[in-house]
Amino acid sequence: MDFKTRTLAALRSARSQAPVKSALVGFDGFVDTIVTPVAQRTAQGDAFTPIQSIPEFAHRIAGAAGKSTNIEFYPLMEKLGGNGPIMANALLATGTRVTYVGALGRPSLHAVFLDFASRSEVVSLCDPATTIAVEFNDGKLMLGQLRSLDTITLETIDAVMGAEKFRATLAAADLISLVNWTMIPNMTGILRSLVEDVLPGLPRRDGRIFFFDLADPEKRSREDLIEVLQIMARFGAFGTVTLGLNLKEAQRVHGELGFSSRGEAEQDLRLIAADIRQNLKLASVVVHPRESAACATAEGTTWVPGPYTDKPLITTGAGDHFNAGFVQGQMLGLAPEACLGLGVCTSGHYVRTAQSPSLDDLEEFLTTWA
Repeated sequence: MDFKTRTLAALRSARSQAPVKSALVGFDGFVDTIVTPVAQRTAQGDAFTPIQSIPEFAHRIAGAAGKSTNIEFYPLMEKLGGNGPIMANALLATGTRVTYVGALGRPSLHAVFLDFASRSEVVSLCDPATTIAVEFNDGKLMLGQLRSLDTITLETIDAVMGAEKFRATLAAADLISLVNWTMIPNMTGILRSLVEDVLPGLPRRDGRIFFFDLADPEKRSREDLIEVLQIMARFGAFGTVTLGLNLKEAQRVHGELGFSSRGEAEQDLRLIAADIRQNLKLASVVVHPRESAACATAEGTTWVPGPYTDKPLITTGAGDHFNAGFVQGQMLGLAPEACLGLGVCTSGHYVRTAQSPSLDDLEEFLTTWA
């Protein structure tokens, strides 16, 4: 029996629990415009040859040094964005009850979040940030304007949501997922206040899961990164802590913790996850490059291949869908292998369809994955 068969069996046996699970997710929010960069245009509309790769795009930009250039971005879609909303939207698709606190528009919600808000409980703290997501065959560039996120603080959350309601929602949640540390300047302060002042006053809850995602910390200093990682580890006193990392994030964290550089082969990924988990004393660390995923827990390491496609319909949000699938498995009480399996299938379905999969979709994907 291979891991896909085992994952499918585990999902079928536990999926009835999904609707009774609840998640609190926050705190970012973006309006994403997905674009393709134009290499050569032959007529109006989509009659153009795209720039296929990041090196090709870099060459075009480098050629403008000392001169100037015009690069057209052809818009493919406008959608809700941000690590939190995308992850929360994926959890909703599987039947989990979601409360979302973040930057969705104020005083009124931005149009891209209206459907999301109709299916969840939302508390909007401020206007969303914006991203132009430039997608290539070998990756993507996220061009963001983030000023509105400066206003997100614990004081803002308490003022808008109400301190008592926020704490009651924290206490009731099976999953507390706080993501996009890099782009929210006050997130370290929020996390410190939660772990020092808020969580100690809440009732104990068995099975509470904390999930953290850094969101590409390249622009943050080593000191900032180490500080927040140590704060995240302290949440272990109040539940089970998982840190989710893509390959670039994992390599950066691994290096800053003093370990030697590693690649993306199976054994490298297992070792990176294990080193980070042991150093920070976390319950689990997940590393998910594009073609596979690995997880380390106190019991050891697990690795699964992914359903990679070289012709995705969309890539922006793929990592957030992986995270949603992984924590859905955790909430259902599945073993790490099945959590990884749900993660790669959730991401795999999304990049092929641009739709967040239901549990039925995930069953079908596992059944038909060649």
